Amino acid sequence: MAKKEPRQLQEKVVAITGAARGIGLATARALSAKGMKVAIGDLDKTDSDKAAASVDGAHGFELDVTDPESFARFLDGAEEAFGPIDVLVNNAGIMQLGPFVAESAATARRQVDINVHGVLNGMRLILPRFQTRGSGHLVNIASTAGKAGIPGGATYSGTKHFVVGTSEAVRLELRGSGIEVSCVMPVVVNTELATGLTEARGIRNVSPEEVADEIASVLAEPRFDVFVPRSVGRITKTMGVLPRRAREGVARALKADRVLAQVDTKAREAYELRASRSDPRLQAADEHEQLTPGE
Repeated sequence: MAKKEPRQLQEKVVAITGAARGIGLATARALSAKGMKVAIGDLDKTDSDKAAASVDGAHGFELDVTDPESFARFLDGAEEAFGPIDVLVNNAGIMQLGPFVAESAATARRQVDINVHGVLNGMRLILPRFQTRGSGHLVNIASTAGKAGIPGGATYSGTKHFVVGTSEAVRLELRGSGIEVSCVMPVVVNTELATGLTEARGIRNVSPEEVADEIASVLAEPRFDVFVPRSVGRITKTMGVLPRRAREGVARALKADRVLAQVDTKAREAYELRASRSDPRLQAADEHEQLTPGE
């Protein structure tokens, strides 16, 4: 059977959420280099404009992924600037760490609202547009934490499990429609989100550029499972056939159970503060909770 020719990305339109920094910005640069037209969405318009200025031909937009109306304006603005969107990269997400019993309700809601509902909002808005044209590619950024529960990041792991499961289900629902769905599952990525984290034994952290390169690759040759690095896909498959006690033993041997649990909290202070301010609608709830602990 002849191998399919890679899809041409030149002149295709991509919208990327949370793209003012980290994986999102690296992806914007990688896809622009492939000739794609890039719409950069981020919570702060100043940040998205600054990021867009560093990416050839990109446009920056204000975007609160937790607000469906804001998300719709982002997609409409991207299509007004460039034409119909061919690819949506649901990248926006936060990771706040600590023991589950010490996590505030507002912190949990914030992660669920951004990491879960932010992805759902994008999917609900973009998929009908793709269906109308009979083509399109949805790329959801999850994590290897979406394949295993990681101590120290229980809620974060849960949100990424949700992204993986929802992506799998929607992919099957869209089979034969001409619409592609991919789920990107990197290990720890060297971005601000990973500040203060350690590496698992034998599994190095990756750069945002490596994740971006895999996203560019999957757009040219679509597949669902996108592990970064690819070797982690083989490890995940092997772990999946082991009994639970063996899986947990391997995780301890690799020190994977310490990656999110034993962190430099001082080094993470600035990121945790920014993450706590990443959903304006939840700030009031967080402040109330801090003033009235135990409610």
